[in-house]
Amino acid sequence: QVQLVESGGGLVQAGGSLRLSCAASGRTFSSYAMGWFRRAPGKEREFVATVTRSGGSTYYADSVKGRFTISRDDAKNTVDLRMNRLKPEDTAVYYCAADLRWVREGSTSKWRASGSWGQGTQVTVSS
Repeated sequence: QVQLVESGGGLVQAGGSLRLSCAASGRTFSSYAMGWFRRAPGKEREFVATVTRSGGSTYYADSVKGRFTISRDDAKNTVDLRMNRLKPEDTAVYYCAADLRWVREGSTSKWRASGSWGQGTQVTVSS
């Protein structure tokens, strides 16, 4: 498994931008779909974005589509999340995760991480 370390969180005003970065150790990084989740205060953790192996495809939660961009650099073992036009409701701890898969759970389907998680980085958006 890969070890993941996030960076780049902080405090920003609404409408501003931040870039989160996730550094991975391990030779199998390029084998995994990578992604970001977040947990807002008092809420469950939710999917934000994922990028498939080799960066061929990206998928986003509806709440961030058009504002966030996920990318990966397999040569550097990093996956970034560029966040623009931030809103107060984007305030959360953001987690990098490895080996995302689209799985069916009962009557619904969702992105779930089957691999490692980072420790999280706090993003706070003030109004």
